[in-house]
Amino acid sequence: MAAYSIVAVATIGLATFVSIQSASGGSDIRANLTLIAPAGAGGGWDMFMREQQQAMRANGLVNNTQVVNIPGAAGTIGLGQLSTMSGQANNLMVTGAGLVAGVEQLDSAVTHDDVRAIARVVEEYDVVVVPASSPYKTLDDLVQAWKADPAAIAWTGGGTFDQLVMTELALAAGVDPSDTTYIPKSGGGEAAQALITDTAKAATSGYKDVEDQIDSGRLRALGLAAPQRLEGVDIPTLTEQGYEVDLANWRAILAPPGITDEEFIELRTLVEETIATPEWQDAVERNKWVDVYLSGDEFDEFMISEQQRIGELVKEIG
Repeated sequence: MAAYSIVAVATIGLATFVSIQSASGGSDIRANLTLIAPAGAGGGWDMFMREQQQAMRANGLVNNTQVVNIPGAAGTIGLGQLSTMSGQANNLMVTGAGLVAGVEQLDSAVTHDDVRAIARVVEEYDVVVVPASSPYKTLDDLVQAWKADPAAIAWTGGGTFDQLVMTELALAAGVDPSDTTYIPKSGGGEAAQALITDTAKAATSGYKDVEDQIDSGRLRALGLAAPQRLEGVDIPTLTEQGYEVDLANWRAILAPPGITDEEFIELRTLVEETIATPEWQDAVERNKWVDVYLSGDEFDEFMISEQQRIGELVKEIG
């Protein structure tokens, strides 16, 4: 069975690589471009790349774009694939805080240092939610119960990043993260369902993932893990309630190693043109993203600081 699994993974990897090679046929960046989402369809990384694709297509920025999904291992499989595409400039991949955490958690042999980071583009924020029937009416109510018996308050979330936010909240509240019960789910929808069925008592989830459940009254929002309130969203931040938590789920774009400086500049220009389009600005508004474009030396410094910050949180998870 183990041998079969290894062969299966190798076969999937080869098929994905061939697919990417086919999609990226030709070296002209403006002729053919493959956008890689290191996760399955329907998730945050996939949505980000499909919105990029739509904006590029609608404005004729690239003749042919294709989104390719490479799911698995918190995005590190996709990162590993990208690291093998040396010199293939017509491939871009999305990354984010969750992938930085995945590299740390899995002790990945391939890191962000093995590819070329182009720019940070947007960020989104988690929200702390409980079922509408929960006895916890406020964030303080939840925290007091959590502190009294950390293991009894089962948390859930839709990914690695959600667990990081819970961990940072635990530290801010004086709870040892290693004493907390955390039930990982594959997405915000599953996390919401775990709350509704009383499998979990609280969750951290991307706001957009549970917005409908909050609006319908099935879930109660207790606080946003954001530096300030979101426009049009009447939910207080964790910070204004006394808990210094503002971990952003940012999205950035990577290129393969081995590309020329000229190709790097051309790719960065393409990203800048894409995010300036009306289609992209509409996507930012619809998805409750925040525009935080950053490139150059400042972005490189940001990546270094995030790797350190997230690495420390991963150690706290244990």
